[in-house]
Amino acid sequence: MNKSYSESQLEYIRNAFLPNPEKGIDFKHRWNAKIGATQCGKTYVDTDFVIPCRIIQRKGLNGLDFIVGVSKGTIERNVLEPMREIYGSKLVGEIGSDNTASLFGERVYCLGAEKINQVAKFRGARIKYLYIDEAVEMNEEVFELLKSRLSCECSCCDFTGNPSDPTNFIKRFIEKEDVDVYVQNWTLYMNPFLPRSYVEAMENEYRGTVFFDRYILGKWVRAEGAIYRRFCDEPDAYIVEQRPNVIALRCGVDFGGNGSAHAFVATGYTPNFEALAAVDEEIIDRQVDPTELAEGFVRFCKRVHGFYRQPFTVYYDSAEPVLARGLQKAVLASGLPVKLQGALKDRINDRIRMETMLMGSGRLLVHSDCKRLIKSFREAVWNPKSLEEERLDDGSYCVDVLDAFEYSFERDRKIIENMCIK
Repeated sequence: MNKSYSESQLEYIRNAFLPNPEKGIDFKHRWNAKIGATQCGKTYVDTDFVIPCRIIQRKGLNGLDFIVGVSKGTIERNVLEPMREIYGSKLVGEIGSDNTASLFGERVYCLGAEKINQVAKFRGARIKYLYIDEAVEMNEEVFELLKSRLSCECSCCDFTGNPSDPTNFIKRFIEKEDVDVYVQNWTLYMNPFLPRSYVEAMENEYRGTVFFDRYILGKWVRAEGAIYRRFCDEPDAYIVEQRPNVIALRCGVDFGGNGSAHAFVATGYTPNFEALAAVDEEIIDRQVDPTELAEGFVRFCKRVHGFYRQPFTVYYDSAEPVLARGLQKAVLASGLPVKLQGALKDRINDRIRMETMLMGSGRLLVHSDCKRLIKSFREAVWNPKSLEEERLDDGSYCVDVLDAFEYSFERDRKIIENMCIK
């Protein structure tokens, strides 16, 4: 066992893992949860010790092994890649086309929890070990289905998550009196291996937002009111009159529909990746045909290219392939050094979190010409009527410009995280 575990990690092993003579296997509880702050060490003890041991100790027993996450990409990033760094690629394989990976000589199913159809294929299967990454973000129907499959004598589940809204189904589950669950609650301050400078950076990034309570203090709190409070309180800290010098120029495109606007937003990183800058925008909030839209987009691209004289990539809303093909054709005809590809369209709340980090660390710049983006940062609020946590999209402000802005940088999660903790 790794001797450099924190006291909280050792406590989890003692209470969730060590053998129980009455059950004759390696767990005290059927369900074992770590809920709390981000970067506090919750997942490390799982990839270094818990998951390998659970899988190895169940070799030869009936049932299947599952690792479930928000998507296969998050499973790879959060679980398999860190485990591979510790144990090597021979013991920790990659996810294949059949949604399985070879882990410590066992075939383990790795499924994204957003795909109920994928999980439903295993409706008759029995699961001997289940690991859930980011359980709070998963589909409740998927969770209920997986829960019903833990039917082996040795069946147990470990899961982690960052707290969310107090009405979340995971919170209701772990608080049930008739559930055999061990719950460990974490704060950021429970990880003694984090540099003080990193902790202070995290505090600054999230201060004044719902993310401070959740990702620093590990509390279940409701998101209410203004989303970008720092921007609302100090807009002059982010708005610049001179167009910044940028590298890695790109553009996000959100196509309008049902009365919403078409939005183009150009962004780039200042030299040495010191900050992310929104440098120009174009909003088309009237009804136009595909040809007019493409012509407007080319004019925008020419304007941006005129400012910077460098090639750039456009990330467009992939939900509208016909409109995207029109833009592609128009750009090719223009001869501009512009490449188009579909946006990642990651979870909106993950995109909001990156924006919050940029604002909190003082690494967001918005040129004053981006008037609709500035206005939307000031007016964006959480939906007060939704039981789920979502950004209000009722036409009261231009959410489309926020989407376009986010499409431009959402693939840069690691860049932004590293940039914000410099």
